[in-house]
Amino acid sequence: MANSDRVKVRIPAKAKKGEIIEIKAQLSHDMESGQRKDADGKSIPRRIVNKFTCTWNNEPVISADWHQAVSANPLSGFFAVASASGKIKLTWWDEAGAVFEYTHDIVVE
Repeated sequence: MANSDRVKVRIPAKAKKGEIIEIKAQLSHDMESGQRKDADGKSIPRRIVNKFTCTWNNEPVISADWHQAVSANPLSGFFAVASASGKIKLTWWDEAGAVFEYTHDIVVE
């Protein structure tokens, strides 16, 4: 599992029950398409993030399959209804087998 230091998020620490909150997350990742060449003229291998999920207390909030057209350092933004205190978990998977995770505690009053 890769470090979460490659992740920037904006998620509130608290919310009122039933409130709609915005979740924003950006992963620092090259999203290499496999079509560029390095300084020696050799092809740079393709390496893209191909799946993203968000769960709230292990219940799915969003799941997305990504393809090579997604830009480097992909930014995701979406909304969720605050239902219960707990953990919001964001997970990204890339084709090379790396997994990037970020967990955030939220208090719902």
